[in-house]
Amino acid sequence: MSPSSPVLVRDLTVSFDGPPVLDGASLTVPPGHRIGLVGENGSGKSTLLACLAGRITPDAGTLAVPDDLGYLPQDSGLDPASTVADVLRDALAPLHRLADAVERLAATLAEHPDDPVTSAAYDDALARAVARDAWDAERRAEVAAHALGLEHIAADRPVAAMSGGERTRLALAALLVRRPDALLLDEPTNHLDDAALAFLEAELVAMPGAVLVASHDRVLLERACTGVVDLDPRHRGTDGLGGGTWTGSFAEHLAAKAAARRRWEEEWLEERELVAELRDRSVTREGSVAYGRGPTDNDKFIHAFKGSRVQTAARRRAKDAERRLERIVADPVPRPPARLRLDVDLGREGSASSGVRVRDLDVPGRLRLARLDVAAGEHLLVTGPNGCGKSTLLRALAAPSEHPGVDVGGRVARLAQDTTFEDPRHSPQRLVAAQQGLPEEEARALLLPLGLVHPRDVARLVGDLSLGQQRRLALALVVLARPDVLLLDEPTNHLSLALVDELEDAVDASPATVVLASHDRWLRRRWTARELALDP
Repeated sequence: MSPSSPVLVRDLTVSFDGPPVLDGASLTVPPGHRIGLVGENGSGKSTLLACLAGRITPDAGTLAVPDDLGYLPQDSGLDPASTVADVLRDALAPLHRLADAVERLAATLAEHPDDPVTSAAYDDALARAVARDAWDAERRAEVAAHALGLEHIAADRPVAAMSGGERTRLALAALLVRRPDALLLDEPTNHLDDAALAFLEAELVAMPGAVLVASHDRVLLERACTGVVDLDPRHRGTDGLGGGTWTGSFAEHLAAKAAARRRWEEEWLEERELVAELRDRSVTREGSVAYGRGPTDNDKFIHAFKGSRVQTAARRRAKDAERRLERIVADPVPRPPARLRLDVDLGREGSASSGVRVRDLDVPGRLRLARLDVAAGEHLLVTGPNGCGKSTLLRALAAPSEHPGVDVGGRVARLAQDTTFEDPRHSPQRLVAAQQGLPEEEARALLLPLGLVHPRDVARLVGDLSLGQQRRLALALVVLARPDVLLLDEPTNHLSLALVDELEDAVDASPATVVLASHDRWLRRRWTARELALDP
């Protein structure tokens, strides 16, 4: 397909031999448009992007994408054996070839100015080179590396030796420098600081091709996207016509989605009331045909005649009610799915000694902190650019015995930035059972009320869950630890928008001592407690 071609999805269905992950999904992303892909964890965002990238074969439906397609999966997709220099060189190579092709065709056209084939090829190559800013690619690669915090990483460093965040930023830099005809991004903001986020937003706005980005970053969705596609279950859709596509700002989408949800709930309740009424009407009983007092000897005929008419009318009303019931049963308003509720107490109220005390913490090459005191029950937000030591601080607080000068009172639980499980062949209920020392059935009963793991997922293998579902499980394990001191490292990463709001409210209400590190700009805007800004 040509560079001006859109990204097209029609009636896409993917099931993985189970319930459909995607069921008839459709969308169109024209060149120059940037669509935010949103929905609950497990709604199929990553699956849809992987189908478009050719990583997954759908059960049904059609797809169309430009030939030059860029794809950033959540695991970066980089070859562990490659080095930083290899990745950036591979990103620049097609731009160098394009610039060379323009110069070659220009020389040929100078010799054969009337050759229509050469002229057309030159025009096409020139348009592609200009759209990709091919002659400025080297400088843009340096700018991208600096903006994404990669300038201090050695060029010969292998991908395998990089952290998950560094890999994601390197893969993102390579894609942004390349400027493909279409760009698919799966949660690209999880490891970006403010400067990197601003750079990403500017680059996306400047992209000439179609952009489809699955993201929980509410600020990026608002600033960079021209529309939203919502994969959550819907009745009449966000647009009121059954579709999940919204053209306009993300804030407008949220308002429209809330209004659509209210209409759906109202329609369902009204239909339930109507069904109950129609069922009552459809029952014809002799006692229901009360047409007056008993007859006298002189009006038995009139009484019988009137009774017959009343019975006929009652039967007709009953028949009409039955027909209306049949139509409703054939095409009912579906019951709205339960709203997500994070029904947890994040931590417990500890003793007066369940605070944090740090004196002269020195982690060579990562963090130096002279003093920090967090009182029992106090909440602290740790901010700062990538590399300033936020995660290092939380790791030190989680293992105070390994760091002289660090004292943390009470039971401590940490949600790490990167979600990993020792054995992905275990199920969520088995992990909870091992943590709590309970049989699996009791662990299931303990896990489900939290609202973090869906009932259909409690017995699945952890390795089969999406990163968002794994993140929710990791959060559930932290919650069930009932800590006095709660350490949360980028807790909104990989979580759905609805759950992020619930999580923020739960953190705010937590009686525990909380130390939270985050780049999430929306969360930081709403934060009202104490803040610690670390310098790089």
